[in-house]
Amino acid sequence: MKTPRRERREKLPPAPSSAPEPGSAKGDPERLYVITGGPDGGERAALDLVTMVVACSTPSPTVQPEQAAILRLCRAPLSVAEISAYLRLPFSVVTSLLTDLLATELVESRAPIVRAVLPDRSLLEAVMHGLQRL
Repeated sequence: MKTPRRERREKLPPAPSSAPEPGSAKGDPERLYVITGGPDGGERAALDLVTMVVACSTPSPTVQPEQAAILRLCRAPLSVAEISAYLRLPFSVVTSLLTDLLATELVESRAPIVRAVLPDRSLLEAVMHGLQRL
């Protein structure tokens, strides 16, 4: 009696995928055009990479999926750069989405806190000497 042998299958080339990977916008300008709602160059909010964004409410069913993702991410304050990285979207697309959310008051943005300029050393010494005389 002969032992059955396994035959190896031929490897098939991977099938081309027509659906993009979730969150991947690389090489898909049509998707970015749809997300931003039109051509680049419209009025945008003055946001930079370190602007902090925080959500004011939970996402409603009427917002775009990317905007809903931003609202879920921004329960705690996040910078625009972090949002862009988490969503794997270009900065320009994220600023366009945030502009719409700011217009509808679903998010708030604030510039990062700049370290205050220290007072003059002579003023500090004068205050210290004044306190020591008391």
